[in-house]
Amino acid sequence: MTVESSFGMTFDEMCDVNYNPPRMLDNSPYIDRLLDLRVLLEKKSHFLLGPRQTGKSSLIAHRLKGARVYDLLDTSVFLALSHNPGRLAEEITRKDRLVVIDEIQRLPELLNEVHRLIEQRGIRFLLTGSSARKLRRGGVNLLGGRARTRYLHPLTYRELGDRFDLQRAITNGLLPSVYLSDDPRADLDAYAGAYLQQEIVAEGATRNVPAFSRFLKVAALCNGTIVNFTKVANDAQVPRTTVYEYFDILKETLVLHELPAWRQSRKRKPLVSSKYYFFDVGVVAALQGREFRPGTPEFGEAMETYLIHELLSYRDYMSGEPLAYWRTTSGFEVDFILGDHTAIEVKAKKNVSPHDLKSLRALAEERQFKRYLCVCLEPRARAVDGVTVLPYREFLDALWGGKYRQPA
Repeated sequence: MTVESSFGMTFDEMCDVNYNPPRMLDNSPYIDRLLDLRVLLEKKSHFLLGPRQTGKSSLIAHRLKGARVYDLLDTSVFLALSHNPGRLAEEITRKDRLVVIDEIQRLPELLNEVHRLIEQRGIRFLLTGSSARKLRRGGVNLLGGRARTRYLHPLTYRELGDRFDLQRAITNGLLPSVYLSDDPRADLDAYAGAYLQQEIVAEGATRNVPAFSRFLKVAALCNGTIVNFTKVANDAQVPRTTVYEYFDILKETLVLHELPAWRQSRKRKPLVSSKYYFFDVGVVAALQGREFRPGTPEFGEAMETYLIHELLSYRDYMSGEPLAYWRTTSGFEVDFILGDHTAIEVKAKKNVSPHDLKSLRALAEERQFKRYLCVCLEPRARAVDGVTVLPYREFLDALWGGKYRQPA
């Protein structure tokens, strides 16, 4: 009997690691990315991790022309190297100074050969992956300091330049092939539905597709919140212990970011639980089955998810600084704390009121940060009681321009 999932895929397709989900159309010109792979690889081999469709393959094709590439999604390549990992050393010639292995998590055993080739031949490797789950298991050779790790995110404001449109970014998200698509909604639904679940099953993380499907929709509704795991378990009709496992799966497959609480508050007791955000606001919209319309509470939540994407990208591409949030037991909350110097509240409003700034003013009483920003939809910047009310474009220009970067 053929069993069909709630997203229109058969269970056999879900469990077949060679099944290819629908390809998303992208006939648009390539958009250059902030990560300069050649500069990174001049110094050391690297793992490059990021969810599928964030643009790893396109980045490699444009920045590493001429490199030897092994794509482990190619069945023939995967089978040849899985049967004989030593074949990698046999095929690499003296002319090959740079080798790319795409989707390395599919064959972690290959890392022993990579280790040997780095040591004996001085070859630089770029090892890409859309999941860290199998790489973090015990016994996997993570190259013992011979390779660094970088992350690739969906497109950013800085990368898009004149092509950036806030409403488009919030409605469709920033996966390159979706943002630039002529039918973004169809592509996004395909990604968020069939693809995400197939990816999880291919990872061997779970074979209970119906349960995971229910969980995924409930988890999307918890985006940007402190999660009540018991409520998620009840709503998704799965055991609480399974909910914890599923959240770990989403984090390890790079679909979910955990935002820790800032705990150094002296005057007010802070909460210590983390918040969770999906990696792309468009994926959240598709999983929730919503459209984020300006002026609605949902649009405000979506703008917050979009801004954390920019902040995480900035952290991973430029600053390396920690990111957190602040919330007290008495109800004050500030969306983001960047490093030890900048507090950021997001308001999707064209007219920010004094009431909207109460949490920033409360945090300012701690006297621990250099600047307090309310990022919003107002047309011009202004100062109110020590808080800078800042149009989102001015904030993003300043962020990517290095204004908020602390001296080394």
